[in-house]
Parts: sequence; structure tokens; C-alpha cells
Amino acid sequence: MDRTELVLEDYFNAIFDTDRDEAIAVIDSALESGMAPQSIIFDIIIPSISRMERELVDKENSTLAQHYICSKVSSEITDRLIPLLPDSPISRGTIVLGTARGDYHGLGKKIVGSILNSNMFKVIDIGINVRPELFVRAALENNASVIGISSMMVHTSRGINGPRGVRKILKEKGLEKQIKIIVGGAPYLFDRNLYLETEADAWSPTAIEAVDEINRLLKEIDHDA
Repeated sequence: MDRTELVLEDYFNAIFDTDRDEAIAVIDSALESGMAPQSIIFDIIIPSISRMERELVDKENSTLAQHYICSKVSSEITDRLIPLLPDSPISRGTIVLGTARGDYHGLGKKIVGSILNSNMFKVIDIGINVRPELFVRAALENNASVIGISSMMVHTSRGINGPRGVRKILKEKGLEKQIKIIVGGAPYLFDRNLYLETEADAWSPTAIEAVDEINRLLKEIDHDA
């Protein structure tokens, strides 16, 4: 095993055993050895979360309690790593990010925000459990061209308090050509056409791919203008 594989295995074993202190110790050791924060997020944290999900859903080898601890610890560590990621002094545009109303999952959104920030976007993170009108208000107040909406549950992606609610307000205000909607989260991975049902303009399976999708949406806005 190379260094990354060893860290991944040690971290996963720690969270599988719900050992928060050991999980943090593994990450601290990786940082001290010179592993980059972005590598820890994308090569250690995210694969471990995915593996835990497979253990729960496919193999039935883990419990909901283990999954919950995994999410909590991973979110805590990610919060520590995000300030260590490189900033860019130039802005390509402003993006409003939030988690849909009724949804309290914030880890994926935080990771997307950090990657957008490092790719020259100004990110306005308005938190979790966000009402549709607050998404639109934040976009208008910050002159944002794109609203990113995260949903980790099917009903928060499809419901009227999710992207569909934001779309309704944009239509009513005549803002559809100025502000685009991008969505992401677990439900969209299971149904890759779900974003169309939710009336979003785009979706992205990963934080990295979100950069390309948002660049595409910004070009559409320029063309519309």
C-alpha cells in the first residue's frame, strides 16, 4: 500500500469503530507528514463516507449509529481542513450555496464551496434548512449568478421547498435568465435525470465537476444577456 492507501485504511477503521479521537489522530498525522488538505478531503474523507454507505446499504455490515458518527466526525475534520485550502484573489462570479428546506446535511455543501472558492468563485454559504425565498434573496443581495442547492434526501430534492420552490420564485420575478440553479447530493446520484424533475438547470455528481457545470451556466447567462 502507498501512503494514501494506508491513511485511508486507518481512517476508515477508526470511523467504523466510532473512534473519533483515533480518526482525528490519523488525519493530524497525515497533515504532519505533508499530505495536502485537498488530498485528505478527496482521497480520504469522501471515499470513507462512500465506503461506509456501501457497508450499510449493500453489505449490511454497519449500523445507522456508525454512519451518523462517520458523518459527524468527517464534517468536523472537513471544517478544520477547509481554511487550509488555497484561496484565489480573483473572482469569476458569485455563487449562493445552501441545503434545501427540511434537510440538515451540510458536509457536501461545504466541500463544494471550498472547491469553488479555490477556483476563483466568491461563495455565499447560507447554511442548511434554507427556504426557497432565502436562496433568491441571497442571490439578489450578493449579485449572484448561480444558486447551488444541496439535497441529501429524496423528498427535499423533489419537494416544493427545494429547487422547485426556488424556480417558482425566479419565474415570478422574471429572473430565470439572470440566475441559474445547480443541484447536487445523493438523490441525484441514484437518478441522474432527477435534476430535470426538480426544474434545475444543471447538476453535478462531484465538487470538481461542479466547477465545469457552473462555468457552463455562466456562459449561458452571458449568451442570454
